[in-house]
Amino acid sequence: MDQPTPRIEQQSNPQGKSTLVLGQWTAAQFARRRLLKGLEAQLKDAVAAGGRWDLTRADQLDHVGGQLLWDHWGRKWPEPIELLPGQRAVLEHVAQFTALPPPRKKIGWSGRYLAIGAAVLRALGHMQSFLVLIGELTLNLLKLARAPHQGPWRDLSGHLYRIGATALPITALVGFLIGVVLAYLTSRQLRQFGADSFIVNILGIALIRELGPMLAAILIAGRSGSSITAQIGVMRVTEELDAMRVMGISQSYRLVMPRAMALAVVMPLISVWTTVCALAGGMLAADVSLGITPTFFLNALPQAVSPGNLGLASAKSVVFGVLIALIGCHFGLRVQPNTQSLGEGTTASVVTSITVVILVDALFAVMFKDVGL
Repeated sequence: MDQPTPRIEQQSNPQGKSTLVLGQWTAAQFARRRLLKGLEAQLKDAVAAGGRWDLTRADQLDHVGGQLLWDHWGRKWPEPIELLPGQRAVLEHVAQFTALPPPRKKIGWSGRYLAIGAAVLRALGHMQSFLVLIGELTLNLLKLARAPHQGPWRDLSGHLYRIGATALPITALVGFLIGVVLAYLTSRQLRQFGADSFIVNILGIALIRELGPMLAAILIAGRSGSSITAQIGVMRVTEELDAMRVMGISQSYRLVMPRAMALAVVMPLISVWTTVCALAGGMLAADVSLGITPTFFLNALPQAVSPGNLGLASAKSVVFGVLIALIGCHFGLRVQPNTQSLGEGTTASVVTSITVVILVDALFAVMFKDVGL
């Protein structure tokens, strides 16, 4: 074994057991993982055995070696111990900047009460900011109607492509697979009662009225809602939002309105696209599992689903799109100029968008329960 290698040795003498610290206890020596693991095991045994510690024979001790010893000593000085003045200075420096974690404070009823109040105030702050954002969007749309030649049409076209066209493959795949799964599960139940032809009614109502729009909205919320928050949040981190404010450029007019308009236009189209792909998957599965031909499926579908369902689905999709855009912009504008806040805002945006989509869909189902049925 090389002399510089850090190691410990146990000795017995009339005064009792003693642990000798030998070699160079430096960062360069601890770069070898095998050596470090073996040394940690020896330190645990030495601490458990107790006795006197002697560091005077160590060739060198830096802060890395001192930290290793200090941690295995339980972050307190062992007694007795022999040190050189330089070694004591290193260990005292390590002890100064290695504080024990503060004990967890027990939260009483008053603390819980205050925590609930703080959560309510945060929620009210979010609601207030969101209502302000809706009001600004309304005023900006009126401004655009008065002066359409000054509108951010280039931004709108870019968002239409990024949010709409690039989302077609994933929505088609997910919609097709959902249609296949739903048709297979439904066919197993209908076959027991000889009601095979009713699979057209079930798939038509479920996919066109509910699953198609909601599935498309959830996918867009996770895909584009997070992107909106991240884009605006990065602009906060890079101080572009501050530059826009200094130059007198309205953030709601140039950032929020184009995204809200793009999603309001794109969401009904993506909803129809997702629904068509889901119906294609369901039609294929119905043909395989029940022997219902695509011709019969297509002929029976208009009779099973009234046009009111398609109109309701399109109206829901417009609302979903506007809400996803506003929620994404809301959390993006609240991002602080640091990366942690950016990640938290993006996560909160996706979770809130999906939750709001499901809640609004349930509200539509209750309010328009007689439409198309």
